[in-house]
Amino acid sequence: MTSVVLFNKPHGVICQFTPSGKHKTLKDFVPLAGVYPAGRLDTDSEGLVVLTDEGTLQHRITDPRHKLPKTYFVEVEGAPDDAALAPLRAGVQLSDYRARPAQAGLTAPPDWLWPRVPPIRVRQTIPTTWLQLTISEGRNRQIRHMTAAVGFPTLRLIRYSVGPWTLAGIAPGGWKTAESSSLPPANATVSTPPRNPQRPSRRSRGIR
Repeated sequence: MTSVVLFNKPHGVICQFTPSGKHKTLKDFVPLAGVYPAGRLDTDSEGLVVLTDEGTLQHRITDPRHKLPKTYFVEVEGAPDDAALAPLRAGVQLSDYRARPAQAGLTAPPDWLWPRVPPIRVRQTIPTTWLQLTISEGRNRQIRHMTAAVGFPTLRLIRYSVGPWTLAGIAPGGWKTAESSSLPPANATVSTPPRNPQRPSRRSRGIR
C-alpha cells in the first residue's frame, strides 16, 4: 500500500482532488486513490506537497506541536540585507499572532529553478531578491504574511522540503513515492537542505 507520495505542485494548481472551476487539481496529476495532502500550498505557490493514505501520519506531518521543519525558496520584491531579516529570526508579529522564529537568509536563485507560468510581475525600477526560509509551523499564507510584515512582498514561493522529504529529482507536475520510515521521531532535529539542491530531472514518474 502507498504510504507517502511527494508531488511537485505547479503554480495555479489547487491542493485538493475535488474539481474546482477552471483550475487544475491534484487529480489531474496524481492518479492514485485514497491519498490526501498532509498540509497544503496556496494556488499561487509551487513546490513540495506530501500526500499520504495514513491518517496518523497525516496528523504527524501537519500538527505544529511536532515542529516539523519546512523550507522555502522565496523571491521577494526589493533588496533586503541580512539585518532586514532579523525580525523573521526573532519571530515576527503578524496581524493576529506572532510567528515562531524562522531560519532566514539571503540566497542565490536556485540552480534547479524552472520557469514559472505565468511569469511573476516585475517592476523595472525595483529589484528582486531570493530568500531561504525554514519554519516549523504552516498557517494560511504564512510565508507571504511574514515577508510582507518586514517590507518585502513575496513574488514567488517554492516549498523545497517538508521534514526529511525534498523536491530533488521531481519535475513540476511530477510525483514519486517515498518511505514514511524516514520521518524522524517527534521533535527531532532535521537538517536544512543545501542552498543549491539537486536539480529536478525533466522527466519524473507521474502525469505531466
